[in-house]
Formats: sequence, C-alpha cells, structure tokens
Amino acid sequence: MSETTQQIADAFAAWQTEDAKFEKGNSAAGTRARKALQELTKLAKSRRAEISDEKTARKEAKASA
Repeated sequence: MSETTQQIADAFAAWQTEDAKFEKGNSAAGTRARKALQELTKLAKSRRAEISDEKTARKEAKASA
C-alpha cells in the first residue's frame, strides 16, 4: 500500500470519528470533520496524479520494449 493510500485511510477514519461526534450534537466536531474531508480531497487529487504518472510510465516502458 502506498503512503498516500494509507494517509487516505487515516483521514477517512478521522472523518468517520468526527462525523459520528457531530451527529451526536458536538458542533466543534463538525469543524474537524470538514477539515478531514478537505484533507481527503487533497489526498485524492495527489493519488490520482500518482496513478496517472504510473500509468504513463508503464505505457512508455511497454512501448520502448
């Protein structure tokens, strides 16, 4: 598992925890839940770029072989 994938899993777990607290009425947890979702957005974009780069590298390696 890549480092980014692990960070996504951690951020998702943090969001779930804070979202559950928010649903129980803790307004401050809503802020933390939104922060975790923003981090997920950044990490998802990063992972998309990593996947695209790897895909391109594989395609180039296959073409030059």
